Amino acid sequence: MHKRVADPDFQRMLSGYGITTAEVLYRMPDHPAFLQSFHWQFADLAPDYPRLKRFLDHWEREIEAVIHSVRVMHAGLIAPREVRMVRDIGHLH
Repeated sequence: MHKRVADPDFQRMLSGYGITTAEVLYRMPDHPAFLQSFHWQFADLAPDYPRLKRFLDHWEREIEAVIHSVRVMHAGLIAPREVRMVRDIGHLH
């Protein structure tokens, strides 16, 4: 018998992951008067944002640009109320 397995991305959505957009405003050392921006959109888990925190930790360690500010927007993709079981009602014509 073939066992059906839910898509891993769908399982992550059910566990609370949603689409996160981060806007990082930063300054480069050679042009400190210019405020530049970097936008990134990815799946993350609110309100802790572990993926965003790893990225910002990497930035602080590896990138010469100094972060001025970070703005975060998040939207859950699936809420528990949107998922419900539907029984098989046969063929519809």
